[in-house]
Amino acid sequence: MTIGGGSARPSKNERRDAAREKARQLREEQKRRERRNKVLLGSGIGIAAIAVVAIIAFIIFTSIRPAGPGPANMASDGIKIGQELRAVTTAALPAGSDPVPSEANPPGVVDIQVYVDYLCPFCGQFESTNSEQIESWVTEGSATVEIHPISILNSQSQGTRYSTRAANAAACVANYSPDSFYAFNSLLFENQPAEGTAGLENDELVELAEEAGVSSSGRIEDCIEDGSFNNWVTDATTRALTGPLPNTDVPKVTGTPTVLVNGAQYQGSLTDPTEFAAFVLEQTAEASATPTPTPTPTPTPTPAA
Repeated sequence: MTIGGGSARPSKNERRDAAREKARQLREEQKRRERRNKVLLGSGIGIAAIAVVAIIAFIIFTSIRPAGPGPANMASDGIKIGQELRAVTTAALPAGSDPVPSEANPPGVVDIQVYVDYLCPFCGQFESTNSEQIESWVTEGSATVEIHPISILNSQSQGTRYSTRAANAAACVANYSPDSFYAFNSLLFENQPAEGTAGLENDELVELAEEAGVSSSGRIEDCIEDGSFNNWVTDATTRALTGPLPNTDVPKVTGTPTVLVNGAQYQGSLTDPTEFAAFVLEQTAEASATPTPTPTPTPTPTPAA
């Protein structure tokens, strides 16, 4: 008789069978986990492989894509801004062609050229220091400014190649809405990201272009998103870094900003507008002091008797 009404204690065989069943269940569960992990791992590897293939395909496509023409209005590898901040228009530079130097300014009109990388903090310093007085000189017609976007700081933007993307965006604006270029250039520096950051997104570059008042905003958006002038940016950068720089004794760009005034390189303070203004005045005075050769009359043949 069982005292207290409790259940009979399992026998040794029953306990052994229960333990075996529990072990079997654990083994089955382990096998299911292993199969599930194998499927997930295989899926992850497959997704990663697809991503790698896609990246490689993009790189190959980009590298073999034939170089198109450069942007219109930048045949000199830069865009020249004249009176009332209007761009001097030029035809697009054919792929593989050498840049065509801009026409010389009339006497008394200062020629300012600036090679910039839109991620370069020193370019930002020069711009914030001198943009107001340069704009006043150009607006009134006493100077022109020719801006050459290049990309030498791609390695400082966390792999996003911001220098190239920003220069491409500038080329897009030059191509489709050249008279908006000066305002867009100013906005790029007003919103300049710090070195070591990813830089502005493409849609933010599009927004700045629209803020600059561009026409053909749809085509400019596509141009920025597609990197239409990336190849040109690379070629223009190579030309600037290898030289020679046209119409100047400066052999090549060795850093940004490279600022030329009537062909002479400014190497003074980037944060003192008075020093730059004095340099411009000095170059203007030197140009005025250079005598203009007087044409020699061509002798008139004596008529035969």
